[in-house]
Amino acid sequence: MLAQPINFLSWNVRGLNCPDRRSTVNATIASSSCHVVCLQETKLDNIDQFTAAFLGGHRLCSFAQRPANGTRGGILLLWDDLLLEMSNITFTTYCLSAMVRVRDSGVRFKITTVYGPTDPSLKDAFFAELISQKPPVGVAWIASGDFNQIYRARDKNKRNVNTSRINRFRATLTSCELKEIHLQNRRFTWSNERANPTLSKLDSFFCNADWDTTFNDHVLHALSSSLSDHCPLLLADDKGPRRPKTFKFENFWTSMPGFSEVVQKAWVEPVEHTEPHIILFHKPKKTAMRLSQWSRGLFSKAKVHLHAALLVILRLDIAQERRLLSPEELDLRARLKRRVISLAVLEKARKKQCARIANIKEGDA
Repeated sequence: MLAQPINFLSWNVRGLNCPDRRSTVNATIASSSCHVVCLQETKLDNIDQFTAAFLGGHRLCSFAQRPANGTRGGILLLWDDLLLEMSNITFTTYCLSAMVRVRDSGVRFKITTVYGPTDPSLKDAFFAELISQKPPVGVAWIASGDFNQIYRARDKNKRNVNTSRINRFRATLTSCELKEIHLQNRRFTWSNERANPTLSKLDSFFCNADWDTTFNDHVLHALSSSLSDHCPLLLADDKGPRRPKTFKFENFWTSMPGFSEVVQKAWVEPVEHTEPHIILFHKPKKTAMRLSQWSRGLFSKAKVHLHAALLVILRLDIAQERRLLSPEELDLRARLKRRVISLAVLEKARKKQCARIANIKEGDA
């Protein structure tokens, strides 16, 4: 089980060439609190940094793309590069793949995003390409996207299914050693939006045994289809996606030993970008993350120290009722009392910053 769960969103968005559609996709991504987003059918032959940053928000600002062929197809991969490192990014006719490393744990796996062809004559080429993406033995692998292909007859609400093609797709999955991650709340992921609709399960997540063992707490749910005829699929740990905590600067940090060193060290950390505006975006973000880590370590210890100090003071108070304390004990007691006062001052400063003027007035009243 990972210390930091990694959540995935996959969605055929049916085009990002309209500002209103991009805004809707941005809202869906933001509400999902995911760390990796795989978008299919972007219909854009090029996606610049600004478009990707708008779609992914302030967290998912790193991206890779498989350009569309004119206004057909296209794949976009977005990720949080503070949590994940992507390498060996490659794209082929129907796939975009990368090796992923989870920064805090070092866990590695391969991710492949798929946008399969609708033309029946191209299906076998797609199946062969998917087999070619299979990583070496022992490497965890997850494949997601719009496969434009069912692998069971019950994945379509009508009887007109191509059994031969289903069998070839199943053979491909077997050759890749992939198994489907069960979709919890829907039978189908696509509709042709007609009065008597055809419904199919064209979008899926598949994984191999190594990935399933590492991410065994993840469950798959479908979200509202929103602007698309495909519904987004959210693969998140079983506790559900959690919004990242908002960074709050504590005023008293500046008076704590080690503050300047943490800021200076974080600011000079290398950034894997060359554009000045992107570097300027990442440096304060990384500094905030380092300050949060420093604060957690500092004040988790401070609470332990406070309780220990109070316990020792209590023991000395009890001892003083029966005998005279030694000079060493008196000195220890005095130093511990000063430590308790200093911790109380910090807590007061913290509460003062958190409190609103309205709350203070109401409390006085």
